[in-house]
Amino acid sequence: MLSPRTIELVKATVPALQAHGLTLTTHFYARLFEHEPELKNIFNLGNQAGGKQQHALAAAVLAYAQNIDNPGALAPVASRIAHKHASIGIRADHYPIVGRHLLASIREVMGEAATDEIIDAWAAAYQALADILIAAEAELYRAAAAAKGGWKGWREFVVERKEVESELVTSFYLRPADGGSLPPFVPGQFVSVVLYVPELGVEQIRQYSLSEAPNPSYFRISVKREGRDPAGIVSNRLHDNVGVGDSVRLAPPFGDFYLHEDRDTPVVLVSGGVGLTPMVSMLNALQDTTRRVVFVHGARDGRVHALKGHVEELAASRAHVDSIVFYDAPAAGDVQGRDYEFEGMVDLERIRGRVELPDADYYLCGPLPFMLKQRDILIGWGVARDRIHYEVFGPDQQQVGS
Repeated sequence: MLSPRTIELVKATVPALQAHGLTLTTHFYARLFEHEPELKNIFNLGNQAGGKQQHALAAAVLAYAQNIDNPGALAPVASRIAHKHASIGIRADHYPIVGRHLLASIREVMGEAATDEIIDAWAAAYQALADILIAAEAELYRAAAAAKGGWKGWREFVVERKEVESELVTSFYLRPADGGSLPPFVPGQFVSVVLYVPELGVEQIRQYSLSEAPNPSYFRISVKREGRDPAGIVSNRLHDNVGVGDSVRLAPPFGDFYLHEDRDTPVVLVSGGVGLTPMVSMLNALQDTTRRVVFVHGARDGRVHALKGHVEELAASRAHVDSIVFYDAPAAGDVQGRDYEFEGMVDLERIRGRVELPDADYYLCGPLPFMLKQRDILIGWGVARDRIHYEVFGPDQQQVGS
């Protein structure tokens, strides 16, 4: 446990972090990669290039300092971080390396204000958090390897099928190259894919939700083409350079956003864009149950509406499944009442009578502004926070729970 003096000193740095946090994290990453270039194979260099990771780390460090005396507030974020770390292969021996450069960056950025006592306090605080994450990640690795069909680290898969789902999204059906079995996972979880990126000269790792219900034969990921966004370099490479018969390496399934299968209450799945991928996995797992399911999805228009026909078929053939579609800006060929119900962004207030259900669990996935809007509406209705579950990929993920 951290001493009262350590907590006091760390909290005393909050104003400096509020004023200079981004300068600190930008300096930290530059220092880290200069001294430890091999870590470029683990960190998302696309998010680095766009500044997203620096902003996210600044927010995370600030939140840790502000809540260092309230472990309960940090627990959900720590769980999410542990799953992400396990999915990219973070090891216990990485923590001292990162910690050394973080403490050096605090001293170099803060100058004389970073007294030895301040540095010692942050060293203790960092180690306390590292110990929690190391223990959590060790258990995740153990469970993944012990599961039937499970493994630790990277496993080679072969692309058995590649199916275009929309103008932007393509599904990849992946089977283990060794012919072995697949481990179970919980609908909503994701796998990491690692690819060598020639333009960067390093390997890069990206997480993709599994978009099919658990089955013994294959994993399916549905990947969005990301245009020129540097963070989308792996997704674009999958689209352009990985075909049927090619191999990719995957980590086991991880993620603390998943369908609560131990309940029989209604389920409301709310997604925007490619955020529908874990929702389809959940929907497929629920299709032969008696639980009421409302599938709410928003897309720009019909051209980019992925897996549309599949969801429509389930809604038409299962009495307990309802599908509601919003199109931001319907294309010329989109017909209201056939392709979509509502024009505009997803707005739960417009469909409150169909989605405000007693004891329902609400699952949200999409861009950060989308997530925050849906969460705030649900909280405004009085939905309990423990009934609102969310997933947003990328460095902004921890902000949704605030």
